[in-house]
Amino acid sequence: MASSSSSTKLVVSPPFTSSPCYKSSTKSSSLLSFLHHTTSTPISLKLSRSLSHSRCSSFVVSNVLKTVTSTETSVLNYPQDLDSGSSNPRPTILVSEKLGEAGLEVLRSFGNVECLYDLSPDDLCSKISSCDALIVRSGTKVTRQVFEAAKGRLKVVGRAGVGIDNVDLQAATEFGCLVVNAPTANTVAAAEHGIALLSAMARNVAQADASVKAGKWERSKYVGVSVVGKTLAVMGFGKVGSEVARRAKGLGMHVIAHDPYAPADRARALGVELVSFDQAISTADFISLHMPLTPTTSKVFNDETFAKVKKGVRIINVARGGVIDEDALVRALDGGVVAQAALDVFTEEPPPKESKLVQHENVTVTPHLGASTKEAQEGVAIEIAEAVVGALKGELSATAVNAPMVPAEVLSELSPYVVLAEKLGRLAVQLVAGGSGIKNIRVVYRSARDPDDLDTRLLRAMITKGIIEPISSSFVNLVNADFTAKQKGLRISEERIGIDSSPEFPVDSIQVQISNVDSKFASAVSDSGDISIEGKVKYGKPHLTCVGSFAVDVSLEGNLILCRQVDQPGMIGRVGNILGEHNVNVSFMSVGRTHRRKKAIMAIGVDEEPNKETLQKIGGVPAIEEFVFLEL
Repeated sequence: MASSSSSTKLVVSPPFTSSPCYKSSTKSSSLLSFLHHTTSTPISLKLSRSLSHSRCSSFVVSNVLKTVTSTETSVLNYPQDLDSGSSNPRPTILVSEKLGEAGLEVLRSFGNVECLYDLSPDDLCSKISSCDALIVRSGTKVTRQVFEAAKGRLKVVGRAGVGIDNVDLQAATEFGCLVVNAPTANTVAAAEHGIALLSAMARNVAQADASVKAGKWERSKYVGVSVVGKTLAVMGFGKVGSEVARRAKGLGMHVIAHDPYAPADRARALGVELVSFDQAISTADFISLHMPLTPTTSKVFNDETFAKVKKGVRIINVARGGVIDEDALVRALDGGVVAQAALDVFTEEPPPKESKLVQHENVTVTPHLGASTKEAQEGVAIEIAEAVVGALKGELSATAVNAPMVPAEVLSELSPYVVLAEKLGRLAVQLVAGGSGIKNIRVVYRSARDPDDLDTRLLRAMITKGIIEPISSSFVNLVNADFTAKQKGLRISEERIGIDSSPEFPVDSIQVQISNVDSKFASAVSDSGDISIEGKVKYGKPHLTCVGSFAVDVSLEGNLILCRQVDQPGMIGRVGNILGEHNVNVSFMSVGRTHRRKKAIMAIGVDEEPNKETLQKIGGVPAIEEFVFLEL
């Protein structure tokens, strides 16, 4: 595109210089929340206002990253001072934890590789200023202090594995350092380990082994259960979850799954039924966890959840330790609610020696071995090595997990709309009832600007981010939004509607619609049968202006309670009193109705999250027909 005679103007700034664009991008706190947990490369991208609508809608970011002008050799113009003593600069790559030899060979073919294991935090900070790339596993903490000590030289951090909890993504972004991971190579290994734990648990293999080695012969004590004909609930139907389901079917198990993003046709192809969270846990004989650790899934298996499970259920976890409240699991095991558990991951790793969970006689444990096969280790090594080398060459890896820099002028204009877009996406996905597979999303922008003068890619990316991130481990931004949506089976269409207003502001309103799903809040369903919410920016703040067919006006700050009620006097006071009695502060309140004394929607912004008792009291008000609490 850059070499054609098109009016599209692409300006690529070196990411590791103190350009005005880079500095000014740190001034916008409204966008930093987006940049904090997102994926990509620090590039500056400027599109002229003469960009046509047809070009804009077909503008693929991956192509932009490969586009160079006759005077540029790489989109990521890294300074060529990697080795000032050499006429043929070779980058220095520090490997701080063991990596497969095949991966090391890839790295050595491109740069100078130093393998220094078990570095202390101080030693790492001392060493990092002479390194262009760092490769870690889960044991090395790449903190803000590491990026500060690098003094701008560190260009890429590679995580040999999936989780990036040990890397400070915000600091990486601020210092212009790309972070990449290796999410695909260990899929089969993790699935195999899940099945191994399931089988070992069902037949008491670990306990019987320890008994025999202790000189005992307790055949009657270790009578197991058969898995044939039993129901397995796979919680999280992504790459690993679907592989576990495939293998469990081969063992003769009936497999159900819960995952709000899993396409129903893919599940059907494997003979798996997608169900709601509550249905999955209440009917399963075995529950296998494959969900990411997010604020939504943290300790999702708690006392309340265990109260709903089928008595005698058996639980396998090869995902993330934090999705289980470990104290609650011990109580469930002691009470016989959970018969057995097989765990490869823990909230704290390694777990304390005196851990009641680890020492429990009905628990089988392994030390985070999910990806520990020779084949998986080699695969991860090659995958991360290729991603790091590609990044050092100025290419963008599809597994990049931090953010781009955005031009100051785009930041300034779109900042409030970026926040609005993400919050609308976050609200919309929370309105989808469990078990409904999200496929079709429609976004409608109302604007006084010409279609040629409105580039909505950043807004679409933020809506995608808001929909996907709350219940996924994916990190979404401008670079990977379309790719991630496609990977999740989401089809996102956009429509621009012209309005007669001042073109001073880029967007008048944004509407998000989700089709062919059930809603937790029936009033959010529009006349067309879609979940529909709409918002605007007012006084520089995002506002919710429409829910279904009801007009409201509430600032999208804090959290939100939506109530459908009979339109009658005193309702605002009754609900306000309940919230006040429980020390929940109301920030905004708005009531929209279709007809006088008929039905109305009350939208209440609250600073704190109401407890269960408060919400039950609100739901107990006779005139309130339904309500939902939404986290922003």
